[in-house]
Amino acid sequence: MPKITFVHRDGSETVVDAKNGLSVMETAVDNDVEIEAACEGSLACATCHLVVEDQDWFDRLDPPSEDEEDMLDLAFGLTKTSRLSCQIRVSDALDGIRFRVPDET
Repeated sequence: MPKITFVHRDGSETVVDAKNGLSVMETAVDNDVEIEAACEGSLACATCHLVVEDQDWFDRLDPPSEDEEDMLDLAFGLTKTSRLSCQIRVSDALDGIRFRVPDET
């Protein structure tokens, strides 16, 4: 199981053993990370927005779809390494990645 780190707004961290095949959003919600995930992963909002902490990790992810980019335009606290966590599937390739919960939601 890949280990994923979520950095909370207060700077504390949650490291989880993520289950392959789930979305990063599902992993975050299952581990009480403070994201809303209002549309439950249907790509209809930006409330599961997370920031990939390292550009190298961001570059390793599949690029966002046009629909994801459109939704990201609605996210508060958008950065150049922002992603919607519902659009990233957990795999062994994510072992060690770090996501930060944006200060603004």
